[in-house]
Amino acid sequence: MAEWVKLGPADAVPLGQAKVFQAGGCRLAVARTASGFHAIEDTCTHDGGPLGEGELDGELIECPRHGARFDMRTGTAVVLPAILPVQAFPVRETNGELFVELPDSTGAKTKEKGTR
Repeated sequence: MAEWVKLGPADAVPLGQAKVFQAGGCRLAVARTASGFHAIEDTCTHDGGPLGEGELDGELIECPRHGARFDMRTGTAVVLPAILPVQAFPVRETNGELFVELPDSTGAKTKEKGTR
């Protein structure tokens, strides 16, 4: 079963930008796009580049190393040189705070209290 882990205040991620968070032993790139908040693994599948440091263009984030692009909603690699996807995680905003749903295997400790 998965756990909802608190990331921080929603206003820490401005519209059209991405920010890196550490949660449950995972490095996540969290972006705020016109369609909402999205989280993916922060590691490019081409060469391990830091996706959260890349440019966000709509729903796509570009790896700063070689230009691979990933869909923030699904983790799908949409532009070469990456061909493998990154994992995407559900994100929700509750009372101005961001939470990400992580699998139990991450060892996440800080869970949201209340309803799911």
